Amino acid sequence: MLGQEDIWHLKLSLKLSSEQMNKKEIFLMMNTSNFFKTALLMLLFSLSVFGQEGIKDSDKKPNIIFILTDDQGYGDIAVHGHPYLDTPSMDKMHAESVRFDRFYVSPSCSPTRAALLTGMHEFKNGVTHTIQPREHLHKDAVTLPYLLKTAGYKTGFIGKWHLGGGTGYVPQHRGFDWYAKNAKGPHNHFDVEMIRNGKRFQSKGFREDAFFDEAMTFITESKDQPFFLYLCTYSPHTPLGAPADLLEKYKAKGLNESHAAYLAMIENIDDNLGRLDTFLKEQKMYEDTIVIFMNDNGVTVGLDVYNAGMRGPKCTIWEGGTRAFSFWRWPAKWKPQTVNNLTAHLDVLPTLCEIADVAIPEETKKELEGFSLLPLLQKGEWAHDNRLLYQNVGRWPSGTAEAHKFAMCGVRKGNFLLVHSEGCEDKTCKKYPSQCTTLRNVKKGFQHATYTTKNAQFHWGVSKDWQLFDVKNDPANKNDLSSQYPELVAEMKKAYSKWWNDQFPIMIAHDGDAGNPEANRRTKK
Repeated sequence: MLGQEDIWHLKLSLKLSSEQMNKKEIFLMMNTSNFFKTALLMLLFSLSVFGQEGIKDSDKKPNIIFILTDDQGYGDIAVHGHPYLDTPSMDKMHAESVRFDRFYVSPSCSPTRAALLTGMHEFKNGVTHTIQPREHLHKDAVTLPYLLKTAGYKTGFIGKWHLGGGTGYVPQHRGFDWYAKNAKGPHNHFDVEMIRNGKRFQSKGFREDAFFDEAMTFITESKDQPFFLYLCTYSPHTPLGAPADLLEKYKAKGLNESHAAYLAMIENIDDNLGRLDTFLKEQKMYEDTIVIFMNDNGVTVGLDVYNAGMRGPKCTIWEGGTRAFSFWRWPAKWKPQTVNNLTAHLDVLPTLCEIADVAIPEETKKELEGFSLLPLLQKGEWAHDNRLLYQNVGRWPSGTAEAHKFAMCGVRKGNFLLVHSEGCEDKTCKKYPSQCTTLRNVKKGFQHATYTTKNAQFHWGVSKDWQLFDVKNDPANKNDLSSQYPELVAEMKKAYSKWWNDQFPIMIAHDGDAGNPEANRRTKK
């Protein structure tokens, strides 16, 4: 019998390898005998890797390790000016990498992950929240690991997924050959029970230590095959917990328990980055392995400690809500430099596909909203400085999407950010807690809000109509330039409205507004 996982691989293989077939033909093939489906799967797999055996050692594709931290802010690295953190491995990564310093992600967790893996805005894949079912990446999405598999890569996933569970949604059904996770997600920090490819075993030590141990296991098992590893930490997301020595270190610096634990979790990630680098050098893989290091959204628990001079945490539309560090290191090929062009998570898929020489199907290519960063990585010409990036915090109570077109939204062009930060006035929305609730409270004069005990008026500020900021010179978003650039404001507003209207029916069809609004009362972030 063909297993459920094989069926999902078959579906994607058909989509990637047989674009000329119409839906009726694919339906007939999927409903034929198990023997034929198995034979077809084997044929398609052999076609996807055809030609890989002829690759010479000198043309060997690079290994790729993509590390995504959870709820760490752009400023939560020593080299970015943090007054308390010690992060020698991250600082080293910064020094050795191409650093995209105007790089943006989505305002929260699941949306960023959806955009990273598809090269499309998260709303187009129905991911508009971090709760079920609106965290589920639509089943028809063509993902980065599937594409890399067609170029001969072994694909592995470790850690936090947060794009849906169950048949068709889990990592092993989204293109990953190999996966490892812990049994209770963010709720266990020490001696966690791990699950590797369906088999459970006990680990020792801190959770992220176990994740990086698994990374080394996956790399070892990949042998001579090029690999793509997507490693997602839970740290420093809440609930907080950290190794005792690191926790005491930060408490001794005068920080409270929460802030100390948050920073200790980040330093633990730093320790593991150092371990991974040592391993790569021991395996003689350091020079020919691409390592990408990023965070998934703005700062959280550490907001009142340091935010690199920016306004706004996670789940806001302000500069600090979506600016991310993005370090790309390939010692054998790329020279360290800082890139200031407007770039984003949408660019990851097309970039890695170009590096890996993946032939992206035309149907998929037409849907991509990102661009390959390879010219910038190689100090070449960049043809996309007039691009626009669209943002909407989402997270509205299910069933109220239409009322949130202009609630907490923004557009980026070059160094400009046009924002509209205000809660909606929808009667249904007002019945349930959401980001709109926070902004209504801020409008009433509240000083405390999520992640801050005293600076809500600044970090969760309510804008007066649309406001325009030069974020390079004004990361705190204090100097509204909208009256000085009325034509630019009109252009960006019009573009945002068209983007929302174009994507809205797709988002609705992909369940981006589905579910029970009561779920907002028990929201996961």
